[in-house]
Amino acid sequence: MTDGANLDTVLGKAVTILRAFRPDDHVLALATLVQRTGLHKATVHRLANELVANRLLDRIDGGYRLSGGLFELGMLASLERSLLEMAMPFLQDLYERTHETVHLGVRDGHDVMYIAKIGGHRQVNSPSRTGGRIPLYCTAIGKALLAYADADFRHEVLSTPMVRRTPHTIVAPGILNSQLDKIVETGVAFEREESKQGIACVAAPVFGANGKLVAAISVTGPTSRFRPESQVAVVRAAAEGLHNTMDRRERLR
Repeated sequence: MTDGANLDTVLGKAVTILRAFRPDDHVLALATLVQRTGLHKATVHRLANELVANRLLDRIDGGYRLSGGLFELGMLASLERSLLEMAMPFLQDLYERTHETVHLGVRDGHDVMYIAKIGGHRQVNSPSRTGGRIPLYCTAIGKALLAYADADFRHEVLSTPMVRRTPHTIVAPGILNSQLDKIVETGVAFEREESKQGIACVAAPVFGANGKLVAAISVTGPTSRFRPESQVAVVRAAAEGLHNTMDRRERLR
């Protein structure tokens, strides 16, 4: 059963059906939706057809798939859309300078939500995807976002059990807290095979016009060739450039 929605309401049940889809799913059969949601078959069938009528699901041979209507709604999310529009020139420039995978992410609960991911033919096989999420504690972007969060939120995350995703994942709260303090001192965060073996990453925080943290930018590459320390300056420059753009737009309002 999926988590987070209220199954006592029609809306909650509909959201549960939508959230039953996973990143690698293309089509889900009705029986799979029933199994994943824990809802009655007749309820899933009725609500799935209503979601089809509202362009949130497509009905095709073999079952259902997420519809383009969801993409349209997602692109209307004002904060992420305006942030992406301002950030894209800096992300593209960062990719041209590094030819490694570039990310833009924001904090969403205890996770990083990836707003953008740019990579060429040799992009690293990272677990991230646009619109996807990964826990804050095991990525460079996540640690940059967590380091500059308020003390109560940092304590909340560090007090929650952390899953060891690789042998290198830092799950000891004291060690991670010291690393977060270091990030605040230096202005950059690193990941070394903590979310997936074989990749390394460097990230820098992005602050808005009011000085409030809004996002982070990172560059990721395979440990076989990528040295994150060598990209500190360009990642910082991209983050600072985006900050300056947001500041300029705010002053022109």
